[in-house]
Amino acid sequence: MPTLIGSVQRALRLLEAVGSHSEGAPAKQLAREAGLPLPTAYHLLRTLTHEGYLRREGGVFVLGAAAGRLAGGGLQQKRRGMILDSLAHFRDAVGAPVYFAVFREGEIELVGVSDTPASPAVEEWADFRATGHAHAIGQCLLAQLDEKTRKDYYVRHPVEAVTQYTVRDQSALEHRIGALGRMEPVTERQEYALGTVCAAIPITAGDTAATMAISLPLHQEERLLYVVDRLRSEVGALLSTLSFSISI
Repeated sequence: MPTLIGSVQRALRLLEAVGSHSEGAPAKQLAREAGLPLPTAYHLLRTLTHEGYLRREGGVFVLGAAAGRLAGGGLQQKRRGMILDSLAHFRDAVGAPVYFAVFREGEIELVGVSDTPASPAVEEWADFRATGHAHAIGQCLLAQLDEKTRKDYYVRHPVEAVTQYTVRDQSALEHRIGALGRMEPVTERQEYALGTVCAAIPITAGDTAATMAISLPLHQEERLLYVVDRLRSEVGALLSTLSFSISI
């Protein structure tokens, strides 16, 4: 049996005791509830307060900011797991790798990908964040932004050739974006990865630009629009789950 660290166990029991009192509790009560001698409880409470896991207010101890961050991390992990479960559902429904991305704080963020060994996702051989002009995910996100935000992105990530099929310059990309209809899927053929075609659809997620996308090998290109339409029809039922990504 592995060795257990008694001081860690005692500190965790104290944290649990504090967490059970929304208004906080004094040291003597916490020691009693945690089953600890009062001197030991005082020592651990001081340490936990120093590290930010507890705060002392008016003679009682309450959870501190560091404990809140731990709880927030658990919630974040749960949300991400829900998103990945949803993506796996979509992947199985459409028979293709599925991607979910958002535009946050001026950058493209790939939140999750779901694929299978038989139908693998596109390898990120060039940073997705810096090559938004070259893939359907990025183009779909850029199309949802105002002109100023897009230009700010281009300043940091200039439109440059990734393959011989990449959109040739910023003017051509802006023309393509301007020609897109509202909620129209964005398609891309070998612009980011040779031998691959991709399509992305915009996702409504409050004020955040978001997208879901699929990729297929070039020899399955004739399936692309059918698959992305199938994806769009599947998304509505689980859209509330996807909205969790905005707070990740």
